[in-house]
Amino acid sequence: MRIALVAVGRMKDGPERGLVSRYLDRAAATGKPLGLTGFAVTELTESRASSANARKAEEARALLAGIPEKSVLIALDERGKSLSSEDFAGKIVSWRDMGRADLMLVIGGADGLDAEIRQRADLTLSFSPMTWPHQIVRIMAAEQLYRATTILAGHPYHRGD
Repeated sequence: MRIALVAVGRMKDGPERGLVSRYLDRAAATGKPLGLTGFAVTELTESRASSANARKAEEARALLAGIPEKSVLIALDERGKSLSSEDFAGKIVSWRDMGRADLMLVIGGADGLDAEIRQRADLTLSFSPMTWPHQIVRIMAAEQLYRATTILAGHPYHRGD
């Protein structure tokens, strides 16, 4: 299963980009023997439409255009469901075992995600009911992907109860 982060907006070079890269590189190394590959980031340009609803709709069209049709789509949104790291890892391996070829974690732009993305999503996931800067959400998503691979591999990085 190929895994990718798809985000609206470009992340500047700096320590945040370095952390995302480091976690995704680690996830790729740990995930390869598990049949989990890719761990790429795709950045889409933010819409310049005049209203928040128009921006979200335009960004949704761009996001959906770049996502393979039968992909597992996880929408990262503060209104989503909270999962433990173990449950998140379990969902990933379940989708992999069902033969799903691609898993896309989607991060919206400054206005959030359009309802169309949340409706298409296999899972709407929340890291918290709080609103987080998108660069921090990317770091958190990358770290949780790495953590998921370590849980599935039995690696000591994840030391849950």
